[in-house]
Amino acid sequence: MLLKTFGWSFAITALGLAAAVFYGGWTAFGIVAILSILEISLSFDNAVVNAGILKKMSAFWQKIFLTVGVLIAVFGMRLVFPVVIVAISAKIGPIDAVDLALNNKDQYQQLVTDAHPAIAAFGGMFLLMIFLDFIFEDRDIKWLAWLERPLAKLGKVDMLSVCIALIVLLITAFTFATHAHQHGGAHADKAQTVLISGIAGLITYMVVGGLSGYFEDKLEEEEEREHEEEEEAERTGKKKPAVVLAGQAAFFMFLYLEVLDASFSFDGVIGAFAVTNDIVLMALGLGIGAMYVRSLTVYLVRQGTLDDYVYLEHGAHYAIGALAVILMVTIQYQIHEVITGSVGVLLIAWSFWSSVRRNKALAAAEGKAAGSDEKTEVSSGV
Repeated sequence: MLLKTFGWSFAITALGLAAAVFYGGWTAFGIVAILSILEISLSFDNAVVNAGILKKMSAFWQKIFLTVGVLIAVFGMRLVFPVVIVAISAKIGPIDAVDLALNNKDQYQQLVTDAHPAIAAFGGMFLLMIFLDFIFEDRDIKWLAWLERPLAKLGKVDMLSVCIALIVLLITAFTFATHAHQHGGAHADKAQTVLISGIAGLITYMVVGGLSGYFEDKLEEEEEREHEEEEEAERTGKKKPAVVLAGQAAFFMFLYLEVLDASFSFDGVIGAFAVTNDIVLMALGLGIGAMYVRSLTVYLVRQGTLDDYVYLEHGAHYAIGALAVILMVTIQYQIHEVITGSVGVLLIAWSFWSSVRRNKALAAAEGKAAGSDEKTEVSSGV
């Protein structure tokens, strides 16, 4: 079962890591491995959300999402988007960006380095909004309750996450400008670029979030209408064809999933810029991670184990928050790639370990309760 579900992912992993060794030696191997682990970690919550919706769909629409949907939202976002964002920020054509990445790495590296403040500001703001909206939401299950409980209360203030994100952006741009002026003003003009790019990242998040919310509302309306029609059909004896009902509901589900999946794709793509500026290594690492999104989604749907490790989603979002902070810091200071990659992996591992401990504690409590009930029954019998 495991090999059948993850077989293609294992194969792509082996091929991708081998290609990294041929491309840049063992250093490239390490970077691709870090990117792959980071992308897989960040994609777990994506797979969980996808699986929760996908299990409601028919086998036909599941195949559509896992084939056409993967090509559009996964490979398109994770492999094409890095080229586009570099081309836009460096003001060159996509073909030129790919050509430079393959044939003139020094010039490409310089272009990306020059464009890094804009890329980091855009990505940092987008990731920060994902993290803030998560921690300010009141959830039934809390991982770090001492932190999440007061933050959930603060989250009742309207637009708080947007205000905090803008404050962070203003502080970052002001600090960057001040530092540039103190050191000769070489990058003083880029402070404005940082500000504009950060606002663009915020707008992008709000547009993607708005579209996701729109399709989610449409989906809920469609499901409610379908339920009403089924009740009407039972009363009148006239039944609407099930295929039409399933098709309409599944179509809105598919649209919602595409927007949602695309929004999740941003974090891995943007986070990759915090690890490396080499577009070839980025494509290899994100490509491996993209395959695991599909495999994890299929596995979770088939196994029905979405609720087994309840803190993993928390860990993934804390990793996103850490990446957001790192990206904003790298606008002015350099941070080693190993630190960037390790932070996310450690947070995911911590959340997994916490989930396992929670499951064991619940099992032990249920065992004690069952033992107590047995004793009560024996006492009553005596």
